[in-house]
Amino acid sequence: MDRWLVVGLGNPGPEYAGNRHNAGFMVLDELAARVGGRFKAHRSRAEVLEGRLAGVPAVLAKPLSYMNLSGGPVKALSDFYKVDPARVLVVHDELDIPYGALRAKLGGGDNGHNGLKSITKSLATRDYLRVRFGIGRPPGRMDAAAYVLRDFATAERKDLAFLVDRAADVVESLIKVGLEQTQNTFHAGDLKISGPPR
Repeated sequence: MDRWLVVGLGNPGPEYAGNRHNAGFMVLDELAARVGGRFKAHRSRAEVLEGRLAGVPAVLAKPLSYMNLSGGPVKALSDFYKVDPARVLVVHDELDIPYGALRAKLGGGDNGHNGLKSITKSLATRDYLRVRFGIGRPPGRMDAAAYVLRDFATAERKDLAFLVDRAADVVESLIKVGLEQTQNTFHAGDLKISGPPR
């Protein structure tokens, strides 16, 4: 059974841990809890955890290279574990989707996301799966670069654990049933969430 490489994007270090830009790391930590293991340093400049996700062999990875250089570790891991780009799945924050919404997609542009830009360049293809974690646009005239490096707002943090859990469900669904069925399940009603079902 071919293994998957599931990558969460973020910046390493405690000062970035709660940033919007680190949504990918948050989802990977949830997936690691589901796998029941701990991340370990890997020579690819990433923390990795090997296990089974949705019953399938998977490598979970958090690049330690800073966001805009994520492609190097992702390429190194895909080579090391012999994972084709078609089985690479990247979880990342997305400005163009409102907070509370999640999207699964294959390929496409990078929408100015430096982590995706770096991965696309390193893999020499756009055709890898993405789970897009909506963070919404910055308020007023705030610069997008500053916004993504801010922690989630207090009001957002109420729903954050639920959304991280839901994004982990999307990852498992992509591995288990593929893109189309996952989109049908998780995109229904635009997935606007204001907390768990009451």
